[in-house]
Amino acid sequence: DVQLVESGGGLVQAGGSLRLSCAVSGLTFDDDLVLGWFRQAPGQEREQISCISGNDESNDYENSVKGRFTTSRDKDKNTAYLQTYDLRPEDTAVYSCGAVRSAYGCLPRFKYNMKYWGKGTLVTVSS
Repeated sequence: DVQLVESGGGLVQAGGSLRLSCAVSGLTFDDDLVLGWFRQAPGQEREQISCISGNDESNDYENSVKGRFTTSRDKDKNTAYLQTYDLRPEDTAVYSCGAVRSAYGCLPRFKYNMKYWGKGTLVTVSS
């Protein structure tokens, strides 16, 4: 069955970095696989961070993290990554990944297009 498993979260100091991973199984990891990163802070709705597809390794970033977070994928490992830099306390959230197979790549409101979801990994940034 389809599974998305996030890892790499933890407690870091402000200004630190983390690399989050999203391991995908049960889905063909090709150009039609669209992967998104999301986060949900305490008391807040889940927001979309970035989206990446196999078509030119496209990335769409939330404005608040633009320049600090980057998204990539490794086809050979069936894994997507979210590399974070200069983490801030307001980045504290549960980070999750989602996936959908689509020939159209990332859509503007891609959080509503994900068909599969991981359970998330907690990132806590201390001041």
